[in-house]
Amino acid sequence: MSTSETTARSGPLSGYTVVDLSRALAGPHAGQMLGDLGARVIKVENPTAGDDSRSWGPPFVGPEDDLQATYFLSCNRNKESIALNLKDEADNETLAQLLARSDVLIENFRGGVLARLGFPTERCMELNPRLVILSITGFGHDGPEAARAGYDQIAQGEAGLMSLTGSGPDDMQKVGVPIADLLSGIYGSYGVLAALLERERTGRGKVVRTSLIASMVGVHAFQGTRATVAGENPAPGGNHHPSLSPYGLFRCKGGAVQISVGNQNLWHKLCAAFDIDPETPGMATNHERVDNRPAVIDLIEDRFSAYTAEELLEKLSAAGVPSGIVRSLQDVYQWEQALSQGLKLSVEHPVLGQIDLPGPPLRFFDADASGETESTPHEHLAPPLLDEHGAAIRAWLEDES
Repeated sequence: MSTSETTARSGPLSGYTVVDLSRALAGPHAGQMLGDLGARVIKVENPTAGDDSRSWGPPFVGPEDDLQATYFLSCNRNKESIALNLKDEADNETLAQLLARSDVLIENFRGGVLARLGFPTERCMELNPRLVILSITGFGHDGPEAARAGYDQIAQGEAGLMSLTGSGPDDMQKVGVPIADLLSGIYGSYGVLAALLERERTGRGKVVRTSLIASMVGVHAFQGTRATVAGENPAPGGNHHPSLSPYGLFRCKGGAVQISVGNQNLWHKLCAAFDIDPETPGMATNHERVDNRPAVIDLIEDRFSAYTAEELLEKLSAAGVPSGIVRSLQDVYQWEQALSQGLKLSVEHPVLGQIDLPGPPLRFFDADASGETESTPHEHLAPPLLDEHGAAIRAWLEDES
């Protein structure tokens, strides 16, 4: 493990150093996750414009002469930035020094690019045999289509997720966030953690590979086994579950609510609360209700039409039926339950001042026989300016040499 005392942070990965060569979203999201866990993450950017996502907008915020992309802010907290031109001999050597002192390298170049820059896997492991390398590509590092450029929406389509998403077969939709990128970062970071754990036994690093299409297939879940086992070809089902009914979004007076009737007991509770005969022909079992979904939806929306969403939530809660509303994102970041879980945090940005960011999804607790004490890291770094920490990182390398 290696880190600088001046940049040491608390958390389960405190003391580990990550070099993040990635840009855009998949790799940066993985690096952000490791930074949230306390690792020191050094983001290496090209000196000209930095990470591509620094220019992705609108929206941009801040002064006209120093606008900041909110896209970049979303995936680069808890990182330092150093600008390196890897085609320059001196900067190339600086990266070599970084790799020699680090625990993890993250890269999402197209296949062969890192090697052409002078850092094939063999050299990386020669510089540091304990290095864990996370490599994220679009379509995988080998196979007949490995050379294709990978972008999130293309991966959502190619790996089938868009064929499942939308109101129906003629209305296929992408997910509202770059889910292939985000899940590649999540899968990649958990692969890194596994490799670091194995390194404790073997003393050696490892290459961890994932891809945008792999992350999409990895979340096919029951839809995947519908295809591989049942021989079905799932299609978009809108806001209703393909295997459960009633389970989805239902209109009511002036709005809509969501309900999740996941078993027969909940069906009977729903029926009792809204004067429905649970043995209604074609609705007595979940199998029947799925087969007759339009009739089920019509019946429930007829019963719900007399109530506002607020009234329905109260009535459904009293009946013991899981339910909820659809919140806007601004509503989410004002929701007391979300705030209680640390899902919004404040950082001090060198240009923007104090800003609020979405918070990490994990919390940690020290536990013993007397109970639990929260130990979640609460100190966070703002997303860095380009080369904001370059001088300090170079000074650290000189001190360590």
